[in-house]
Parts: sequence; structure tokens; C-alpha cells
Amino acid sequence: MARSSENQLDKPSVSSQDRRSFIRKTIFSTFSAVLGAEIIHAASIPEGYIPVALAQQFDPMKGKNPEMIIRSDQPWNVEARPHHLDDAITPFENIFIRNNGLIPEDIDATSWALTIGGESVSKEKTYTLAELKTKFKPYTYQLVLECGGNGRAGFYPPTAGNQWEEGAVYCSEWTGIRLKDLLQDVGIKSDAVYIGYYGTDKHLNGDGSKPVISRGVPISKAMQDETLVAWSLNGKDIPLAHGYPLRLVCGGWPASVSGKWLNKLVVRNKEHDGAKMTGDSYRMPKNPVAPGEEGTVEDMTIIESMPVKSLITYPKTGAMFAKSKKLNVRGHAWAGEFEVSEVQVSIDFGATWKKCILKKPANRLAWQQWSTELAFPEAGYYEVWAKATDSQGISQPMVIPGWNPKGYLNNACHRIAVKVS
Repeated sequence: MARSSENQLDKPSVSSQDRRSFIRKTIFSTFSAVLGAEIIHAASIPEGYIPVALAQQFDPMKGKNPEMIIRSDQPWNVEARPHHLDDAITPFENIFIRNNGLIPEDIDATSWALTIGGESVSKEKTYTLAELKTKFKPYTYQLVLECGGNGRAGFYPPTAGNQWEEGAVYCSEWTGIRLKDLLQDVGIKSDAVYIGYYGTDKHLNGDGSKPVISRGVPISKAMQDETLVAWSLNGKDIPLAHGYPLRLVCGGWPASVSGKWLNKLVVRNKEHDGAKMTGDSYRMPKNPVAPGEEGTVEDMTIIESMPVKSLITYPKTGAMFAKSKKLNVRGHAWAGEFEVSEVQVSIDFGATWKKCILKKPANRLAWQQWSTELAFPEAGYYEVWAKATDSQGISQPMVIPGWNPKGYLNNACHRIAVKVS
């Protein structure tokens, strides 16, 4: 009898398999009740997988402009239309969403903590959110965050990824502490060259064991005054879809380096090698490549400062007006780490250009508002083109810039259509 018992323990019995089957059926019955509908093909769902409708019950679109463009909902990627971005400080409802995984929902800000570790700190240290808010001096900056793939839809041949047009950018007001003050408090070693972030978002299958994205910046960028560990967006708690309760914010660089749901920072003695930092992620060819040519990782470099760019926010494309009236045109311009020195517009497809009124930025790494008044010589169809030039003398190209395998950094002139009657 003892041997028989041991043999039964050596391999799953029919009854244990039945038990697992019963548990799965019970679970899916519960899922169906919550969803209000039967899960078709439930038998094909992998073990451990949570249906997206249950794993992501939080609605990122709540409070957003209903005219925003949903590029995907698994994960959520949503962009604004150019005329949504007319405000000097972009309000929550018009801020684009770029996610790589599931938005975490089980967040308790009262127990939230940020750990600073890595090879280049003397001793790992953890701060509660309350300590961050009380121990360090807070700062507020207006900062431009733009997806590295903003404008990807303009490349031909097409590249993989969200087909952003022009609306994956915004400039809002962030409040938090300077990362450099935090690093100085921790104490970093002289061999520090990079920082990397980690958040609490999970893979689409619900797996929280591996980071979805873990990018970073060189220590020189981390030590800039405007690089923040922030808890406030436009004077309120950061909305959940944008990183509540804590976010790293590095203006002027691809928004992917501004880690959401921040709970860990590492100070590295080498280039950070987290998720989306390796391979061809957020990298550009060092030398021009032919359209459709992939190139190799060795021939690519990590994207840092974003290129000079401008956006027409008023009027929206398709505007119609009488020839007897002049048209007020306005928008924003930005240039990564640099300032914009000039914005010009053209109504004759770039044959001639008119200089615009350009405001200074609210602070470094904020965008700049520009405006002008246009008169049209006769009735008909026109296009208004906008072109910015940065403080280094670099201007936007009038056509799509060099093709690259991931469709990054399209900073061609923005243009809108107008009809004069």
C-alpha cells in the first residue's frame, strides 16, 4: 500500500487534473459574470493569463478630449490633434498617452517609496513619497515631452509602431524635486555615467516579474536643474495614466526616458541596459540609410536631444474664410535641449517665407509660442507651412527627413490646408 501511495504521488492523478480543470472553469465562469458576457474560446486562454477587459478596467480616456485619436488600447496609445494643443500649458485632457504595458491600478500613495541603488551609489537608500515632498526643495517647470516616434506616419516606406501624426507632444507644468538634489543626498560615486528607472507597469499578459520598459539618461542629463522626480502635473496629482504618484521627467528628450509609476532608480557605471535601451529601440542610424534598409545596431546611436520642430495650433486644417479678412495663425515651437531662435511661415509651398512673432520660453526646455497675421492675394486653396530654426542655426526640413528603420524624429514642416472664398 505504501508503494502504491508513493506511485500516486510521483505523477498527477486523474483526480488532480480534474481538480485543475474544475478550478479553471470556475475562474472563467467568474470572469464571464464580471464581464457580463461569455468568454468565447475560453479553453484556448493560456494558464495565468488575465483577460484584458479585467486586467485593465481603469479607463485612461476618462476626462480626455473625446476627439483624441486612439492608436491602440492594448496598450493605451492616444494622441491629440494639433488644434487641441493651442494652450501655452497643455491641460490634462489634451495630453497624449504612450504606454508599453498595463497601467498599474493597485497604487497606494501613502505607502509609496522610491529606492535609489545601482553600482555607483555608496549605499542603497529608500525614500517615502512624504519624505521626498518634505526633505527637499520643490521646483516647478514647464517641460516639453514628445514621443520619439511622433510623426512616424509620414515615413515611406512605412515603419512598424504606432502611426503617430503630429499630436504625440505636449508642454505641461511639472512640480517635484530636482533629481540632482536626490542623487547628492544619496551620494554617488565618481564612476557614475548613467541612470536608469523602473516603474510598476506590467506586461499585457499581467506578468509583473520583468520590466516593460526601463530606460535612462547619461548622468549629465540627470544633473540638469530641470530633470525632476515629480508628483504634480499642472498643480494637481499626476493622473494615473501619466505616472501617478511619481514620475521621472526629463524634458527635451524622447518622452520614453521620463519613467512613469517610478519606484526605483539605479545609478550605473555604464550605459543603462534596461528594457527598451538595447537593440534598435530609440536609436537612429549614425549615417544615412536607404529607405527600407534596416542597418545594424552597431551602426546606430541612442536618441538624446529631440530635433527642432513647430506646430500650427490655430486655425485647424481645413479652415475656410473670406478673402477680405486676414488670418491669424499661431502655434508652438521647441528644439530639445536648445532654444528656438526663429519661426517662419509660407503660403506658397516654401517659395517665400514670413517671419513670425516668437515669445521666449517660460523656462529652459519649455516650448515657445509664435504668431503671425496672413493676407492672401486671391481666392482659392492654400497651405500654410511652419518652419522653426534653433539657436544652433538648424532648421526644420520642408520634406520628410532621412528614413530610419523605427520611424523616429520626423521634424518636417507642419502644414495645414485653408480655403479662401
